[in-house]
Amino acid sequence: MSNTTLTYYNQNAKAFSDSTLNVDMSALYAEFLPHVAKKGHILDAGCGSARDAVFFKAQGFTVSAFDASPELAGLASSYLQQPVAVKTFQELNCVNQYDGIWCCASLLHVSKAELPQVFLNLQNALKPNGVLYVSFKYGESKRVHNGRKFTDLNEHLLNTLINQHTQFSLIKHWQSVDQRPGRESEVWLNALIRIINTNSN
Repeated sequence: MSNTTLTYYNQNAKAFSDSTLNVDMSALYAEFLPHVAKKGHILDAGCGSARDAVFFKAQGFTVSAFDASPELAGLASSYLQQPVAVKTFQELNCVNQYDGIWCCASLLHVSKAELPQVFLNLQNALKPNGVLYVSFKYGESKRVHNGRKFTDLNEHLLNTLINQHTQFSLIKHWQSVDQRPGRESEVWLNALIRIINTNSN
């Protein structure tokens, strides 16, 4: 995450958190959770307000969460009622730890040049047969909006990224519209990606 993007979130943490807490994510949960081992361990990566981590925890999953913004992580920790780490995707360095990783509107702040390494970090952090959810604003540009840097992806760019990682297999990708009031014209690219269990034979 760039310094300007991080500064934006630190300076607007409360307003950003408040604006996302009550967004209806049920359609996305319904896509993701059936692929995660029952009572498994989910990482909410770039968790923002921790809205999603709180839901997963309430469904009986073990939950971990991190965010690059110290201010957001503090608010998220209070809402989740457990510690939320302050770290970036580039600092994710665990191996075979999670049954599911949820990257909802968070990887879009990673530069295009750094996405292959970040996807490798995510691949390493998942257990065999683990599942990764990602979402990006739909497109193919690198842009700056309100001081935040965005990397947009379309299906071709996402597939190219996934295919660089030998243990990743795409389950599905689909488009959706933003659920926040007044943002219905914004389109998201969503994807579910499975870790191939290389020990199964």
